[in-house]
Amino acid sequence: MEGNVLLALGLTLFAGLATGVGSLIGFFTTRTNTKFLSVALGFSAGVMIYVSLVEIFVKAKDALTGALGATNGYWMTIAGFFGGVLFIALIDKFIPKASNPHEVKLVEDIDAVKPQINEEHLMKMGVFTALAIAIHNFPEGIATFMSAMNDPSVGIAIAIAVAIHNIPEGIAVSVPIYFATGSRKKAFKLSFLSGLAEPVGAIVAFFLLMPFLNDVMFGVVFAGVAGIMVFISLDELLPAAQKYDEAHLSMYGLVAGMAVMAISLVLLA
Repeated sequence: MEGNVLLALGLTLFAGLATGVGSLIGFFTTRTNTKFLSVALGFSAGVMIYVSLVEIFVKAKDALTGALGATNGYWMTIAGFFGGVLFIALIDKFIPKASNPHEVKLVEDIDAVKPQINEEHLMKMGVFTALAIAIHNFPEGIATFMSAMNDPSVGIAIAIAVAIHNIPEGIAVSVPIYFATGSRKKAFKLSFLSGLAEPVGAIVAFFLLMPFLNDVMFGVVFAGVAGIMVFISLDELLPAAQKYDEAHLSMYGLVAGMAVMAISLVLLA
């Protein structure tokens, strides 16, 4: 158990810090590699969708039907899944579009808007944007942690998918903060720190959920994790992938992600 906890925390830290990698890419490159990001985001979505519906949802259903019976357990699994969808949907709903880190932005945007900097709103805008990012990353940390605790191989795959997703998110994060502060250093610092919301989510999951983790709690939380990841994939990753480049590339990435996840689950079973 102790080994799984340390691995799960390490994976969430790895995934969260990828936001900082995205910021670095934004500051040290002059053009966005849209084809790469389109395929990478599609790949990340494919991994998340496949593992959520084929592995995580099924494990949640098995735990709940074993504890509550076939009918009640299945209904509870469905409730947990859509509860996760509702949870992440509400987070997206209440984050203003301008500060939402999942809104597509390009590296080129940084220099394009330089004249628009308004010093009067520096700290307010920067702190609010960082908070918005942290709120988005928090449930992803819980999803990565809980998956890794149950099955390290699944946790590793999800952590990689979330990290891929966080790289372009780091670009999206650095742009609005740079708008607000005019400082690349401040933009990198705030976006880097915002990625730490994922390991914080893992720690919260550990202390609040682990003491009460019986079959019912595990099943409901795991079903919710599946719902969170499916929503992120369909609402954020795939639309972003298609905006970065042509739809075919994102679909190729999606299928490749599903295929890699399917093969991994067989080989690591």
